[in-house]
Amino acid sequence: MRLATARHTPSGRVVFGAVVDDGLVDLSAAVTDQSELISMVHDPATRPAIDAAVEASARVPLDELTWLPPMPNPRRIMCVGTNYADHVAESDRISAAPDHPVIFTRFPSSLVGHGDDLVRPSASTSFDYEGELGIVIGQTTRHATQADALGAIGGFTCFMDGTLRDWQRHTSQFLPGKSFERSGAMGPWVVTADEIADPHALTLTTRVDGEVMQHASTSQLIHDLTAIIVYCSTFTTLEPGDVIATGTPGGVGYARDPQVWLVPGSRVEVDISGVGVLANTVVDEPTP
Repeated sequence: MRLATARHTPSGRVVFGAVVDDGLVDLSAAVTDQSELISMVHDPATRPAIDAAVEASARVPLDELTWLPPMPNPRRIMCVGTNYADHVAESDRISAAPDHPVIFTRFPSSLVGHGDDLVRPSASTSFDYEGELGIVIGQTTRHATQADALGAIGGFTCFMDGTLRDWQRHTSQFLPGKSFERSGAMGPWVVTADEIADPHALTLTTRVDGEVMQHASTSQLIHDLTAIIVYCSTFTTLEPGDVIATGTPGGVGYARDPQVWLVPGSRVEVDISGVGVLANTVVDEPTP
């Protein structure tokens, strides 16, 4: 099942539910919010009720929708840094793979949906791309083990961890460079976990203006999805709808010679096999 959130362009109303063929089945009358939806889809006891609601609910044509992040206001957005060996190798900040997952956060306001504009802020021109696999938590989880960690995953999404490199490097804390308004993206939807046979066998490709910049398999993660969930659930309770971006491969713009920065008109695509393609175009922040 593909779970998505969108704005109905004619009415301005936000709808969310399941993408079926050329429409979005609006489940906003059946469940409270997107976090409850992914929880109910993930739970075998409540999944039949959602399946029935999909059959009975109205479908909104996709051409009447503007995509929003599928989880528009998660309680937690955590990101894993330097989690592919080739990205560690190109880094000018570390020289070896970290012993533990490097965790930082983003704000929900820093993300847009598929097809929406990414905003290069007026404070910087060092705007970089990072394509990533995002995982969405499907059940409340604390102190996950190696054996049960993957069972916490409700679904998968494409994530563009847009980064203002100069602001990221002001201090050792990544947050400022990772949370400029509308600098990253997520979507188009969440593909539920039952649709992905092996999340460690997915191919991730990032393109800028049609040129492949990043290409890797999720099998190359230094800290795999199990390790990430075990680690994060040790220091916080993971809840349905929480998002974890799992890290970016090598090939980012700042490490290239010459460097490649996103500029107005740049089109960024994050393409993950079995999940989808997230595409966005860059614009400049409006002049105040």
